[in-house]
Amino acid sequence: QVQLVESGGGFVQAGGSLRLSCAASGFISGINEMGYKRQAPGKQRELVAAVTSGGTPNYADSVKGRFTISRDNAKNTVYLQMNSLKPEDTAVYYCYFKKVYSVNTYWGQGTQVTVSA
Repeated sequence: QVQLVESGGGFVQAGGSLRLSCAASGFISGINEMGYKRQAPGKQRELVAAVTSGGTPNYADSVKGRFTISRDNAKNTVYLQMNSLKPEDTAVYYCYFKKVYSVNTYWGQGTQVTVSA
């Protein structure tokens, strides 16, 4: 089992910044991927950004150049720095953890990000 605890999020005006953090614990050894997906009302959950245990990042086109994902393997924590936020970034952001050779995906509790125009 893997447990994820998210922090960060909140309310910000367009153009502002927020930072999300997600700490993993439990059976987390092995090659894996951590990242964030988001879900806005009435929409499907979509990938925002992810990073492998080897440090390779992946971003949705809509956030490239604005968001930066990083991880500290010593702390089993992933960070999502979100700059130049737009109203369309408003959503619940869910941290996730997945081992490469497993079908299981573990989810955090979700954190609300609201960007006002």
